[in-house]
Amino acid sequence: MRILSVFGTRPEAIKMAPVIKALAAESGLQPITCVTGQHRQMLDQVLELFGIKPDHDLSVMTPNQTLNGLSGRVIEGLDAILADEKPDYVLTHGDTTTAMAASLAAFHRNIPVGHVEAGLRTYDLSKPWPEEFNRRTIDVLATKLFAPTDTSAANLRSERLNGEILVTGNTVIDALMETVERIRTTPELKAQLDARFSFLDPSRKLLLVTGHRRESFGDGFLNICKALASLSRRDDLQIVYPVHLNPNVSDPVHELLGKNPNISLIDPQEYLSFVYLLNRADIVLTDSGGVQEEAPSLGKPVLVMRDVTERPEAVAAGGVRLVGARTTRIVSEVEQLLDDAAHYASFARILNPYGDGHASTRIAAALAGRSSAAFAA
Repeated sequence: MRILSVFGTRPEAIKMAPVIKALAAESGLQPITCVTGQHRQMLDQVLELFGIKPDHDLSVMTPNQTLNGLSGRVIEGLDAILADEKPDYVLTHGDTTTAMAASLAAFHRNIPVGHVEAGLRTYDLSKPWPEEFNRRTIDVLATKLFAPTDTSAANLRSERLNGEILVTGNTVIDALMETVERIRTTPELKAQLDARFSFLDPSRKLLLVTGHRRESFGDGFLNICKALASLSRRDDLQIVYPVHLNPNVSDPVHELLGKNPNISLIDPQEYLSFVYLLNRADIVLTDSGGVQEEAPSLGKPVLVMRDVTERPEAVAAGGVRLVGARTTRIVSEVEQLLDDAAHYASFARILNPYGDGHASTRIAAALAGRSSAAFAA
């Protein structure tokens, strides 16, 4: 069977890398890889790290691209590849515009779609936007629905969709475990990373920040920056913020925080470096979906700068809390973790509601027609 995996952003590449590896190891499957280049610079870093050489590269990214323009270029570019390659399955991941457009292109050619990370829901099309629409659209047309958790599988069942549902765990945990182990067992790599981040002060707590969601553009990011400026006055805290390249994020962040000596605004990090920072962090402040899955697996308290999340499992388990993009709430929640040891300990527990490191092999086995035990948290 010819399996065409399509992805275009850094998070997709991280989560699909172990899947591509598992497909190659599965007898009877021939993996084919197509990248769209939706996030060109950040995507290439992940491809290099995991040794992925795409068979096709659409290179669709343009400056200040619109969602409609991006969708059209992905569908048009992929259509010719589908005609030439004639895959038996198209695999897409998550909730990006690339994933939605690629799934639609496959559906239009009557090619079955497998959706990795199916079933995540907020049931609010505006939060996150446009991701909630994207993932729900893919799930409607997918033939195989690879749900990461029982909760996401229950969402799919309640919607009475036609696709076959399999609970696999999330492939990001596969990638995370592999990367953490690589750092741990490679002394020269660990030394390189220590040197790269020699500005980190081990005597101060580390707050790692990531933020890029469209629903926070404008006032949301102004509020986040005000919160970070307030927290930066503490002498027991250092703040590191890898700033997303989108000018709606980078412009206000650099304007408001760029001259603050207690906040390190750094370039977006390739995955290896980001995992290193995540492992060193004491608190994580984020609006990222993937970080909500990764950080609890490392025992890191996570404060999510959103009002709703499609990943409720770690919230229910007590390792993640929703704080929104509100200045006073962000400051108070971070300071409570810093000042209340018992409160911090209640958060800082290793939680694995999202995977056990074997999601990718379950997906490959299902595509090869073999049964495997479902993931159970």
